[in-house]
Amino acid sequence: MSDEEREEKELDLTTPEVVTKYKSAAEIVNKALQLVLSECKPKAKIADICEKGDAFIREQSGNMYKNVKKKIERGIAFPTCISVNNTVCHFSPLASDETVLEEGDMLKIDIGCHIDGFIAVVAHTHALQEGPVVGRKADVIAAANVAAEVALRLVRPGRKNKEVTEAIQKVAAAYDCKIVEGVLSHQLKQFVIDGNKVVLSVPGPETRVEDSEFEENEVYAVDIVTSTGDGKPKLLDEKQTTIYKRAVDKNYHLKMKSSRFIFSEISQKFPIMPFTARALEEKRARLGLVECVNHDLLQPYPVLYEKPGDLVAHIKFTVLLMPNGSDRITSHTLQELHPTKTVEDDLEIKAWLALGTKTKKKGGGKKKKGKKADKMEESAEAATNGLPSQV
Repeated sequence: MSDEEREEKELDLTTPEVVTKYKSAAEIVNKALQLVLSECKPKAKIADICEKGDAFIREQSGNMYKNVKKKIERGIAFPTCISVNNTVCHFSPLASDETVLEEGDMLKIDIGCHIDGFIAVVAHTHALQEGPVVGRKADVIAAANVAAEVALRLVRPGRKNKEVTEAIQKVAAAYDCKIVEGVLSHQLKQFVIDGNKVVLSVPGPETRVEDSEFEENEVYAVDIVTSTGDGKPKLLDEKQTTIYKRAVDKNYHLKMKSSRFIFSEISQKFPIMPFTARALEEKRARLGLVECVNHDLLQPYPVLYEKPGDLVAHIKFTVLLMPNGSDRITSHTLQELHPTKTVEDDLEIKAWLALGTKTKKKGGGKKKKGKKADKMEESAEAATNGLPSQV
């Protein structure tokens, strides 16, 4: 076996150590999400909460694989974002931003961690209120949750990406909501957060992806964003963009000294994963980032908005397509939801939710179900009522 073949083999889920690293990253990111949620209170400054989420991931991941001979990269795979109400995504403000949370806000928390380049990401939606979530807020969260549960059951070896696209549209429509355009569910690979195999959220003339089939031992970040609006978000202010990723295949000789300084810092600290400008010296970053973006050295993650008054929900999870079935490794329990709509009468959606997530073993004898299998069935049942998943 050549070194190249051995390297390729090592990156696969067939290697137990790779699975362990994914699950270690997932454990950190699930705890980080829990921490961020606990900090989300009325009048809390969003920038401060985002920084606490990022600091937790840096600290927890930094404590792992400390004493190994070969240095293992680890840390933030996606900076903490808290996008409120009609803000769709990527709101991760600079320290100088004074935006605070308010009672009744609907928050989308988005966060990611990696261990040795093996990435776990999660997004969760939470209404900042006491008691059950009702009305259109409950509808849009239930739409995202049930669509995520359906996607979990359809992102399986042998199935096609377009099946997932069609199914999540149908679920959103059942709650009188839209799937937000431009969101992609990417395959994850070592140090690659946006792999080439993708699931499109909404098909359209401008956004086409190649048809593909899911395969065993692949990993996906399944990304579902729903809206009570038209699902066509807009960029309102480029200055709000704070998250970037280095475009490793692009080169350009920067003219400004501040740009060269910032790009050198980025290349050293954040060579591959997305990062937040909050981690850079603010004044210098503002000047230097513009030239880097204008010459495509950095890929921006813009802050997008639906119309004022629209509500947006976001659920994202990481799933390992293991030989024994799908293993969803990132999630968080939702609040109690009382939606105005239900998928109870939709036989197709109910049939999708009834699908198992584990692969049936060939041969006789009935295998005793484990606790996790029971939980999966409970989550499917709860999902039909728009209740929170207990996975």
